[in-house]
Amino acid sequence: MTKDLNMRLRHLISPVVFLVATLVGHAAHPFVCCDYPGGRVCIVGADGKVEWEYACQAPQDCWALPNGNILFCFRSGALELTRDKRVVWEYRAPTNVPVEIHSCQPLPDGRVLIVECGPSRLLEVDRAGQIAREIKLSTTPEVKLHMQFRGARKLANGHYLVCFAGEGKVVELDGEGRIVRTIRVPGNPHNVLSLPKGHLLITCGDGHKVIEVDAQEKVVWELNENDLPDHPLRLMTGLQRLPNGNTVFCNYLGHGHIGRQSQVFEITPEKKVVWSFADPRFKSVNQIQLLDVPGDVTHREILR
Repeated sequence: MTKDLNMRLRHLISPVVFLVATLVGHAAHPFVCCDYPGGRVCIVGADGKVEWEYACQAPQDCWALPNGNILFCFRSGALELTRDKRVVWEYRAPTNVPVEIHSCQPLPDGRVLIVECGPSRLLEVDRAGQIAREIKLSTTPEVKLHMQFRGARKLANGHYLVCFAGEGKVVELDGEGRIVRTIRVPGNPHNVLSLPKGHLLITCGDGHKVIEVDAQEKVVWELNENDLPDHPLRLMTGLQRLPNGNTVFCNYLGHGHIGRQSQVFEITPEKKVVWSFADPRFKSVNQIQLLDVPGDVTHREILR
């Protein structure tokens, strides 16, 4: 489908029909996602219909758990909800200081990893909603609250990867919070994914770039701003590596690009787009998990 045809469809037909048109010839995926500027977490079926949604302020990270529940974080906390929207787990950030939460991760022992901007700390929160572990983080004074941290993930070896967005770096910490290494990246990193063989895949935010580095921190693959026809990279955020080697990326369209192009796309290692999602009912999509990929996220069987 050409760019001109896409634009004509955008103005002449309904949002639902436009969504179907963008998927012609591609295998559509069901997924759960965060619409950060739209203030909601949604489940979208393979037919493009919104099957479930929950309103919250500035959702940043979301997960479909093996029990069918949805875990997500938002500006001031994190929730695990059943599909009928019953709260089964909750964490609320402190109210006596400014706080923003931009990342969460379900862990094998039932805890949830959270990173807090403001208090500058990594937390492991137990099933009672209590802080079971706290690791202090340190940022430079000129980095303001909103830009301190984005994605954070705990690895199988007990180490942590944290995106220091405002400082343009990804930091690996050991289980005690000691810095193991620092990787400088272009832009403001939003997510880091640990891949086999020690590789890391990093979305570089408004650096308009994605890089994969090997265990020696050498760039072995990259996606640049204008590598994909009709899909210029805006602010690169969420990602998921699929079993077939393809990768799904969230192309955040805030900062002046809402409604102008696809919010999500799947590409091959050769940078061929094989699926994209564009729906004007969503302002933007900043995190995603495909629901047709088998695996238990709590045991890192899904790569995101």
